[in-house]
Formats: sequence, C-alpha cells, structure tokens
Amino acid sequence: MNGRQSISIAVLSEHQDDVELINSALRDAGHAAHCHWTANPTRLADTLAAEMVELLILNSDSYPDSIRQVVKQKDRYNPEVPVIVMQENAEEADIESAMRSGACDLVSIGLKKRLQSVVSRELRALRVERALNSTLQSATEYKKHLKDHMATSASSYALVQEGIFTDVNDAWLKQFKIKERDELLGLPVMDYFEAESQAALKGALIATIAGKWQRDEKLIVKTHIDTGDAEELHLEFRKIDLEDGPNVQIRIAQQLKVAEEPTKLVHDALKRDPTTLFFHRAQFLERVAKRLKRKPASGTHCLVYIKPDKFSDVRDKVGIIRSEEILAQFAEVVRKRMQPRDVAGRFEGTSLMVLLERGSARDAQVWGKQLIDHLESVTFEVGDTSTQMTCTVGACGANEVFESLEDFVAAAVSAYRLGKEEGGNTSYLSEAADEDTKQREFDAIWVKHLKAALMDNRFRLAQLPIAGLRSDSIQMYDLLVRMIDEQNNSVLPSEFIPAAERNNMMKNIDRWMLTAAMDFCAKNDADRVFVRLSRQSLTDPSTAAWIQQKLDESEFDCSRLVVQIPETDAAKHIKQTRALVKHTRQLGIGFALEHYGVDRDRFQILDILKPDYIKIDGELMHTLMTDESMQAAVKRIVAAAQSREIKTIAERVENANAMAVLFQLGLDFMQGHYVHEPEVVLQHNESDVINTTLDELTAAQAT
Repeated sequence: MNGRQSISIAVLSEHQDDVELINSALRDAGHAAHCHWTANPTRLADTLAAEMVELLILNSDSYPDSIRQVVKQKDRYNPEVPVIVMQENAEEADIESAMRSGACDLVSIGLKKRLQSVVSRELRALRVERALNSTLQSATEYKKHLKDHMATSASSYALVQEGIFTDVNDAWLKQFKIKERDELLGLPVMDYFEAESQAALKGALIATIAGKWQRDEKLIVKTHIDTGDAEELHLEFRKIDLEDGPNVQIRIAQQLKVAEEPTKLVHDALKRDPTTLFFHRAQFLERVAKRLKRKPASGTHCLVYIKPDKFSDVRDKVGIIRSEEILAQFAEVVRKRMQPRDVAGRFEGTSLMVLLERGSARDAQVWGKQLIDHLESVTFEVGDTSTQMTCTVGACGANEVFESLEDFVAAAVSAYRLGKEEGGNTSYLSEAADEDTKQREFDAIWVKHLKAALMDNRFRLAQLPIAGLRSDSIQMYDLLVRMIDEQNNSVLPSEFIPAAERNNMMKNIDRWMLTAAMDFCAKNDADRVFVRLSRQSLTDPSTAAWIQQKLDESEFDCSRLVVQIPETDAAKHIKQTRALVKHTRQLGIGFALEHYGVDRDRFQILDILKPDYIKIDGELMHTLMTDESMQAAVKRIVAAAQSREIKTIAERVENANAMAVLFQLGLDFMQGHYVHEPEVVLQHNESDVINTTLDELTAAQAT
C-alpha cells in the first residue's frame, strides 16, 4: 500500500475521539483515510448505503451492537468489506472470539503499529479479491458473449480443452449429424476425424495453445459422419482463455464453391479416366508439355511411370470386371501421396504416370520407393475378396538432353522396364542422361557458363528462413546459391549444380558460398546461417585450412556459421567428415547433417559425428501427414536427437498440415515454402570481397 489512494472507512464508536485516533494512525502509515463516524446502528445502514466503504473499524467497548450483529448488518450491503475490531485490551482468547464472530482481527487500542499493519493487510486482501472477482466476472461475461456468438453464428464452432469437446454450437451438431449436444461433450475430438488427419489435428491443437498457430491459417482434414461418408473440412483455430483454463476454439471455415455450368462439368469429366479419376493420356501429356515450358518454383520436374506387378494374377483372383475397382483403389493410394502441384494420368492399360515437382530426380526415385513400401501394408478389397499388390516405378528427371516430350516419356518408361527386369517391386532411376553422349556435350556448354559466371560475378546468394516451432528467439537462414545467365535470368541450382558436380566445379561454388555467407552475416542480424558443402569439398584435404584462412582474414564470429553435409555423403566418407567437423568445431563453427532419412534407424552416425542439427529429409514431407508408420519413425529420430541434445529441422515444409504434424512430433525448427520463399539477398555490386574471391576461384579453376 502506498497511501496515494484515499481509503473510505466507517468507524463504529460512540466516541468521536476514536475517529481522530484512527485517522492519525493511518496518516502516519502513509494512508489517506476518509473516516465516516457512525455512533449507532441506524447511521451504519445509511453510511453503507451511501458510501463505497472499504473497511469497518469497530470499537467493541463503546458501540451498542455486538460484533456478530455488525457483521450481519454489513453483509446485507457488501459482504466482502472486512471488519476490524478494537478494544482496550485484546487477549488471545478475545481475538479468537472476535474472529469466530466474523471479524478479520482484534487489535488493542494502544497498539498503534499493529493497527496500521492489520489495516494495510486487510485493504490489500480486499483489493486483490476485488480484482480477482472482476477478472472472473469479465471471464464469465466473455464466455457468455462467446456462447451467444457461437449459438447465433451460422458457422460451425467447437470448444476443445486437452483434446476433449467442452462445447459446440448447433451448426457443429448439424455438420456432424448429431442430434443432442450431450452426445458429443466430453468425447475426444479425434474420434470424429479420419486417422490420416489425426496427427495434424493434434499438432494444430498443441500449437494453438502454445501460441504458434496463425489465426488466418487453415488446416485441411478429413472427417467421417455417421453415414460413413468422408468429407474434407478446412479448420481454423484460436486460443480462448476461460476461467477453467485455456481452450481451443475450432471453426469450420467456409469453402467457396463456385457454381459451374453443366456443360463445363461435363467437359471436365470427359478429360478424366472414370476408374482412376486421373487425366486421360492425351489430357495428361498436354498438361505435362505446358508444365515443362516453365520452371518449377524450386527443384525440377520429374516423371514417374507406375505399373502394378502381375496384375493378371489380381484379375484372375477378383474377376475381370471387379479388377477395375482394385485399380481404382490403387490409384487412390497414389493420389494420396501426391502434392498439390503434381499431376497424374492413366497412361495405358494399368499403368499410371505422374509429373512431380521435386528437388531432384533422386527425390522422385525416393517417392517411388516410399509408395512401394507403403503398399506392403495395404489390403485391397472388393466384395468379399481381398488381395495385396506390388508395383514397379520408373523415374526420370527433366533435362535439356531430352529434345522432346517423347524422349522424356521414353526415358521414364525405359527406367520402369529396367526395374521390371530386376524383378519388379522396385523404384528405378533413369540413368539415360548420364549414359548419353549428349550429356558430355551438354556439360561442356554448362562448364563454359559456369566459368563465365564465376568470372563475371554472376552468382547470387538466396536466403531461406528457418522458423522455430518452439521458439522464435534465434534468426536462422539456410543459404542457397543462384546463378544469373547472360540475359539476366535466374538459373536454379537444379539446372547447373549437376553439371558442376560432374565436372569438379562444386568446390569453387562452395567456397564462393562460404565467403558470401560471411558477407551476408556482416550486413544482417542473422544469428546463424547454414551453408552446405559438396562431396568435392568434403573429400578435399585443403577445405579445412581454406576455411580457417578466410575466417582469420575477416575476423568472422564463427558461432554464426553452420556447415551442413548430406547424410549419405557423410556416411560414405565418414573419415573425411570426422576430420573436417573436428577442425571446424575447434573454430566454433556448427555442424548439421541434412537429408536425414528414416528408412532405418541410423543413430550410430549421430554418436560418431555429434552434429548440432539434423535436417529431416524433405522428401518425407510428401506423406508424413497421413503415414502413421512414418510419423512413428520421425518421432524416434526426434527422441534420439533430443537425448543427444541435437536440434531437429524439417526440410521442405509446404503447408499448415505438415507444420501441425511436425509440431506434434516434437521437432524444433522448419524450413520451406510454408515458412518463406527463397529470397535473393546479395547483389553483384555489393561486396568487393566477393569480387576478389571470385577472381581467386577462377584462377584456381584454370590451374
């Protein structure tokens, strides 16, 4: 109590001197007291009715009513106001008796300091109680307004606490075809959503409570209703603080449905195969041709040719007519593993073809391998007959070696045939581009472009922010490289990196990247930047010494730099990796393993190399949202990393569903287009340091 706020006190005594005594005592304690002298019970009623009294002080030796009578009279007007009793001498037994009668305390009239302390204590308690009551009242009113809004809203709302429904509105009941609210309240939210959506939904609920879910973000889920139908819903989440603790408000967002003319619907339907619902061959190839004319947002175009193995056996088992239903179910398995930008078609017979946008052709092969692995757990049923199935996948990355769409398609089909010759049930990557003599001609052109870009300083640094799933306290960026051609167009790494790798030029690009990263840190507030090293830099004995020399020249804060190496390269060159990591760690540089996979528990490499970070392979993001076995595998990796104090980062996070699953699985960070598109940050005329370095690199290349 600081005494600046005036205290309204009712003094109950027949002697006015008691008023002056109390006034003086409180004034000495720093309280500005305003006392209302009350000599009899009738005046007390008037005082309590007219004044905002905060405290009653009763001289029990000189007032007609007893303590209990005063308390009863006070309670009719304001029960929370405390009563302090004074008398000439207060013994322990007297204090106990006064408190049993409803007083807060009993004070001897001569003990001035104790009176001051008791008054301060009771006023503080009163004001805390009033603040609490006000907060509870506000929360109650807020909850009432919330319930009123939910009740009158046409949108479907639910309140959820710790995964359990605590309230829903009528629109929600109608949406899920539930008659009574009591049928839903107290039940787990997960019971009303498909298994493939549950991990993302759980993650979204946890993220919302943690304040990590954006208000305008939508989660796409599938739900089932009592008819057995599945429906896709877009959910919005909001944290609501109520008196019983934090709740999550779930709202089913309106999905705009544009009315289409029947003629257009018919035309669209005619473009698709009625069994697989993928495009007919002609329509598919038309779309592929259009896609190939433009560059993907990142990575490269990949074509996969998919065909079930021994489908004739399936046909014999289920029958000719019903085998189409099996093919439809197979196509649905493929569709669930596609991303929004992918496009698929029924190519011929039982074969399907999908155009993927991935980081590299190797990613397309991994996608095919994951499809094959998933089929091991899938049972296809039609009528009372069930069967299982395998498939073979041929994958090929788009490349300027292919002069036409015909060549591109033929390469994918050829890869499939090679996989079939090996026994099927495999994902085979086309090596046509490497084997073709045109590749050497193609590389010769790229080598000229790369040397010219080094000479003319036409490389650019691009930043890809790494966002915290648990905390945003650290600003981290994955640094990427872009090349500018002679027409000032940006060239993606997927176009020039393969040629640089085949022609031993990656070391020069790596060193440009490291120098540019230091320059980036000097101009920005980045706490940490990640720079990847190629296999060539990893196996070059001079890399560590070169890094130390550059750091010494620039007096760079090494703790801001993290070098990252693909797990496959690190495992293949474990001796060189250990040596490089040991040297860089002595300088204070961090180390990350990227593209860390889940096809087997490879924790030994974590114990050998002791990375600061591991990046979960971005290819896993394609199916992580719906594949429970993959979620379990990632969770094991996260647990292994946490036990070793290693931070985990998810690559290529594309949407809110993926973010929600990652949050639920316990990852620390994420990067990808959902977080931010790569942004070019270093211009060609910004740094003399970069120009000097490029001259050195060009000279090194010429030797």
